[in-house]
Amino acid sequence: MIDEIGMTTPLAIGGSLLVGIVALAGVSGGAHYVITSAGAVCGEPRQPRAPSKDICTSPDLAIAANAERGVFAAHAALRMRGVPYSWGGGGPDGPGLGIGRGARTRGFDCSGLTEYAWATAGARIGGDTSAQWNAGDHIPKAQIRPGDLIFFATDPADPATIHHVGLAIDATHMVHAPHTGSTVRIETWAGIPYWERGFIGAVRPAS
Repeated sequence: MIDEIGMTTPLAIGGSLLVGIVALAGVSGGAHYVITSAGAVCGEPRQPRAPSKDICTSPDLAIAANAERGVFAAHAALRMRGVPYSWGGGGPDGPGLGIGRGARTRGFDCSGLTEYAWATAGARIGGDTSAQWNAGDHIPKAQIRPGDLIFFATDPADPATIHHVGLAIDATHMVHAPHTGSTVRIETWAGIPYWERGFIGAVRPAS
């Protein structure tokens, strides 16, 4: 809580990230489908082909992943875009009233959003950054994929100073609840000095 993808194929990025996010997931048996941030599910089981354009718009960001649950977690978080930040707010059941200065705002803080996203995918990871840091395997930066938790700290050598967590939607972007006065949003973190200085690691929650 704060104040306030090892991908299987390369990413294809074009257009505005804010228009629509499409996750392309490889699931058991070689099935492929896509899930858009608007909630549409496209594609045919066991037929790895592009979805028809009369069902989904062309993707602005295509994600190729081999982790179905992580994609579901990322999708759940993306559907919360625009929900207000609320200090201490949110949890496994969705947005909620926070505490302190968040007591009058129904929304999410950073770890509330990630807890909700992974609860939707079927995993309990705890409601604060300390619990979430220990909720799964620590993943090398080069292997980050959709659904992985991305942590930032005041001192990147000391997990006790973690102050923020976001949820990866690919190797360079995250969806997160930034700070009081903001809303859940997509943000580029990789290659951005502010985020790179504080990056301490990534965690893939246990199935």
